Amino acid sequence: MEIRGEMLIGRQQIVGTNGAVCAINPANGEKLSPEFGYATNEQVDLACELASQADDSFRYTSLEQRALFLETIAQEIFNIGPALIERAHLETGLPVARLEGERGRTVNQLKLFAKVVRDGDFLSATLDSALPDRVPPRPDLRMQKIALGPVAVFGASNFPLAFSVAGGDTASAFAAGCPVVVKAHNAHPGTSELVGKAIQKAVQTCNLHEGVFSMLIGAGAAVGQHLVSHPAIQAVGFTGSRSGGLSLLRTAQARHVPIPVYAEMSSINPVYLLPDVLENNAESLAKDFIDSLTLGAGQFCTNPGLVFLKKSDAATRFIEAAKVAMAQKAAQTMLTPGIAHAFHQGTEKLKQQITLDVLAEGLPSTTPTGYQAQGMISLCNARDFIANAALQEEVFGPSSVIVMCDDLEQTIAITKLLEGQLTATVHATSADHEAAARLIPVLERKVGRILFNGFPTGVEVCHSMVHGGPFPATSDSRTTSVGATAIDRFLRPVCYQAIPEQLLPSALKNSNEWKLNRLVDGAFSAS
Repeated sequence: MEIRGEMLIGRQQIVGTNGAVCAINPANGEKLSPEFGYATNEQVDLACELASQADDSFRYTSLEQRALFLETIAQEIFNIGPALIERAHLETGLPVARLEGERGRTVNQLKLFAKVVRDGDFLSATLDSALPDRVPPRPDLRMQKIALGPVAVFGASNFPLAFSVAGGDTASAFAAGCPVVVKAHNAHPGTSELVGKAIQKAVQTCNLHEGVFSMLIGAGAAVGQHLVSHPAIQAVGFTGSRSGGLSLLRTAQARHVPIPVYAEMSSINPVYLLPDVLENNAESLAKDFIDSLTLGAGQFCTNPGLVFLKKSDAATRFIEAAKVAMAQKAAQTMLTPGIAHAFHQGTEKLKQQITLDVLAEGLPSTTPTGYQAQGMISLCNARDFIANAALQEEVFGPSSVIVMCDDLEQTIAITKLLEGQLTATVHATSADHEAAARLIPVLERKVGRILFNGFPTGVEVCHSMVHGGPFPATSDSRTTSVGATAIDRFLRPVCYQAIPEQLLPSALKNSNEWKLNRLVDGAFSAS
């Protein structure tokens, strides 16, 4: 499949005329052809209007039709073949093996949502029979969830496949029955074009309205703001910086009819090393921590950017082992010049904090581009961490601050002061369970996922996963962007009162033709 620098608006393949951008190979700083033209406001409007036209026909597709659509997208992505991995490697500098794994994750995510759609539980179909003899009488009442309408999705920089054009936001919106307009990330437009054309082909293969999918290229602020402002757009999915997410949130709230923005933004993902596990495993924990911190140049939203431990000889052993492990880590290419610049700024700011000691850095860069990240671990005490907000800021990349605490009470007190996070990790043996039991209720109020005796880099795509958390981890702590319940973001309930049988939606008819497990008069039934 040839890359031609095109946007996709419905069935059209268009070169934008409002400026242009080229992808940059972060490994050598060279521009990659072709040039991608930016969308005009009129082209953004056309994509949104087509999505609006597709809205009713798409949300009224049968569950089987929608599931087949998701599976067709998955197959079309695989059909691209090696060209997809080769282009993504050039645009991101990510290893081929990592990208092949990410492609598998992307395809499996689409297949998961196909299963979610076929099961139909996401509809929450509910029937309460009429009670004509009751005083006052109760009418026949039925409820199901319906699609919100067209969704604007913003591709992420750090996952060119799994959080991008066909990523979790797009997959869950399609599963809900929402048309999608994607604003592709300018760091990997060629990868986005290939995946976008796979979705476009799936739309045609499944005989859906062309407006079910469009993909735009453009300067983030201009195109993104215009897209979110368009009255056809009913929700937004975003993964990126705090400043970018908040900017879209302000735009969405300033509309004549405000809409929800589901933004995943900022997280430093604290790790708690409790005393007994540290005493028995200090050296191995240090190695595993550094491996997790530097994985993929630290460009994961779940990167362990903060570690809490109690002052002890075991803590000293952990720190010494972490220093040795970090000093051996090679510098790694970051995804974009902008990300590399922000990382360098962040680590330099940390180095300027007089209450912070830089413990170790990784090996220096081996390329002249300036796009490589040299890992860094730092140390401070609990009081200085509380007093200095700069120590609590996310540095996106392989940098982590280790905080030495006096006791569990101080650790819990600091945790209560933390911002919302995507994850918190607790390392503990059975001897630490009493302390962990005191910590968990505090963490439940702060994070979306609590994990034990592991590290947070790696987010399983399954029914029970939560990839979300209180602000600023996300803009809405009630939701997740990964896992089966991500579909709930793009649904709303509608009640049907005393509606004739022939006018009811399929999910609520007495015949239950889709064989759904429905809540009927307070009890679940598949009949």
